[in-house]
Order: sequence, then C-alpha cells, then structure tokens
Amino acid sequence: MAEDELEIDTDDLQRRMDGALAALRTEFASLRTGRASSQMLDPVMVEAYGQPTPINQVGTVNVPEPRMVTINVWDKSMVGKVEKAIRESGLGINPQLNGTIIMLPIPELNEERRRELTKVAAQYAEHARVAIRNVRRDGMDQVKKAKAAGMSEDDQKLWEAEVQEMTDAHIAKVDEALENKQQEIMQV
Repeated sequence: MAEDELEIDTDDLQRRMDGALAALRTEFASLRTGRASSQMLDPVMVEAYGQPTPINQVGTVNVPEPRMVTINVWDKSMVGKVEKAIRESGLGINPQLNGTIIMLPIPELNEERRRELTKVAAQYAEHARVAIRNVRRDGMDQVKKAKAAGMSEDDQKLWEAEVQEMTDAHIAKVDEALENKQQEIMQV
C-alpha cells in the first residue's frame, strides 16, 4: 500500500468544521440584540421578480443611528413586498414607510425577550456543535477505514488524536462565540 493512500484528509475536515462556525456566526448576526445591525436582515427573503431574494439585493441597507435601520428600495413596486417580508420575518420590528425608504426603529428589548434570545442563541450553538461532532465522526470513520487498509496502530492513534484536537478547538470557538453573543444580548 502506498503511504499517501492511508492519509486522512484533515483539510476537508478543517474546512467543514470552519463552515459550521461560519454558519453559527451568520445565525448569530440575525439575532436582534437591541442595537441596529444591517446583518439582522440577512435571513429575510423578499419575493422579487418571481423568486426569493435577499433584501440587500433589492435595496440599500443602512444603519444611520444606533437604533435605526433604513432600506432604500430601488424599485418602487417592491416597497410593499419588502415591508411585508419584514413584518412576516419574526424579527419583531414594525417597518415605517417614507416613500421608497423603509425605516426600521429597533425597540429596546425587555428582560423576558433577552432571556428568550439567549436560549435561541444556545440552540444555534448546539446545532453548530452537532455539525462539528458529525465531521469528527466522519474523520474517525476515515481513520478506521485506513486502519483496515493497513495503517499501523500508532498512526491510527496519531490521526484520531489530531481529529479530536481539531474538534475540541472548534467546539471551544463555538462556546466562546455563544458566551460573547449572550453577553451582547443581555447588555442593556
């Protein structure tokens, strides 16, 4: 057996774990924290020209004040659809129209809503942890297949340790991101 056939693709495992972290950051950006952020509108899709389209592709999203997001819709016929998409998004924001500009005042979060949002953030983090553990399982399966193909027991232990180390590092990053997001949500 050639030695390179027994190699484990750690670059692929690293890329997939990084992808889980990136997805978590995207989900965290969509969580309202009481401060205006243009990313909070990223998950909102507008039915534009026959297909779901992100809001930032039908208008310019700005944050002129700490508690205000504005959307300057390029096509006047789309203003109503953008407003409807925001109302139905579950963000809890009431859009105000001013011509082709939609203003989104961000209200203060009450204590109960903050606690709910920290639970949602914890759920997002748990999904990311599960995704990372699934990648670890795939890596361990690769190691077992390589062992069956003739990898030495010492090499098997080294590869398993490397996959586990990569997993632990990524889960620590998830935990850190969750802690930061929960502090941001609870900040008054």
